Amino acid sequence: MDEKELRTSPKQRLFIILIAVFMVGSIVASYAAIVISGSQSSNATDSKVDEAKIAEYSEVYSEIQAKFTEATKDDFNKFIGYKSGTVTAYNENTANENGVKVEDLQEGSGVEVTDSNYLAYYVGWCADESVFDSSFDNNDNPTGFAKILDPSLGMIEGWTLGVEGMRLDGIRVITVPGELAYGDKMEICGGYNKPLKFMIYAKEKTDTLANMAAELDEAYMRLQYAYYGIDYDTVKANSE
Repeated sequence: MDEKELRTSPKQRLFIILIAVFMVGSIVASYAAIVISGSQSSNATDSKVDEAKIAEYSEVYSEIQAKFTEATKDDFNKFIGYKSGTVTAYNENTANENGVKVEDLQEGSGVEVTDSNYLAYYVGWCADESVFDSSFDNNDNPTGFAKILDPSLGMIEGWTLGVEGMRLDGIRVITVPGELAYGDKMEICGGYNKPLKFMIYAKEKTDTLANMAAELDEAYMRLQYAYYGIDYDTVKANSE
């Protein structure tokens, strides 16, 4: 296992980006949809939630998620094998003091990752060992993957620094100090400026995997919009 420390420059720190995709992306998108819908019609706040549509979209989302879980079971079986010995408690002060640290659990056999050539299965956890988000279908008792992250949509700086030199098909643990995670911008793990740890499995961004991920994301967003009484397809068409 190889472990190294990565230091950041002042210039890099100007580009801290939240992991909106897997932490708050769906919430922000849903809120944005409400604002957009509200600007289009003064009666937007009177939108009626269509329970039949919610039931329909929920069923579609569950079906797509089940297909994704089945298609990615081999990757899940490889990834889950590292979870019990890796997702453990750590010292918060030490993590904040030591900068970005990485440890390769499985060396990748592919090319080095870039911002646009990989998708990532992941699990992120706090110093007390609690998982705040993951690709798993259940954070506590996972049986498969339910989603995959597209890092090209924007990541926190610590993640971006942590995957430098990583190769496709590799599995890596990244320790991110609070200042390179969410800093004082967002509360996570019980407070601000909290360090985070991630275990990441970098997969090549093939058309097949990317299309499955996009289909899953869209089904999820359509369901979330429906809960607010907003038609996702209308909002999408108006934004294009």
